[in-house]
Amino acid sequence: MTRAGHAALDQELKALKSVERPAVIKAIAEAREHGDLSENAEYHAARERQSFVEGRIKEIESLLSRAEVIDPTKLSGAIKFGATVTLVDEDSDEEKTYQIVGEAEADIEAGLLNIRSPLARALIGKDEGDSVEVRTPGGEKSYEVLSIRYV
Repeated sequence: MTRAGHAALDQELKALKSVERPAVIKAIAEAREHGDLSENAEYHAARERQSFVEGRIKEIESLLSRAEVIDPTKLSGAIKFGATVTLVDEDSDEEKTYQIVGEAEADIEAGLLNIRSPLARALIGKDEGDSVEVRTPGGEKSYEVLSIRYV
């Protein structure tokens, strides 16, 4: 996991514990005051939200306890975990930039590519100027590596 990914998860955990958890507890208490719990939709919705919040807290705590934080700025050379890679699609000449990150922090819309994705696996070990063939759900894609940065 990158330092930024670790910090984002840590921040989410703090928000869940300090904001979400107390809000859910308050909502449950207010819903209980309305009487009969068997037909109290507010109570059931609050309990469901509490279950989600507690589950997410446990999930993040587990991820953070097992995480190995890697600082990409101390890396160099061929593409590996943490690299920020600029590619050009050899068919459409469209440029894309991705950072290769762990599963927990992956977000393709934000340019954070899961290390286990087919594209990331194909990129590992490549250098600038190399071509990469990737089998995607949409068919075969060819990319050329334009640049590799470790930021």
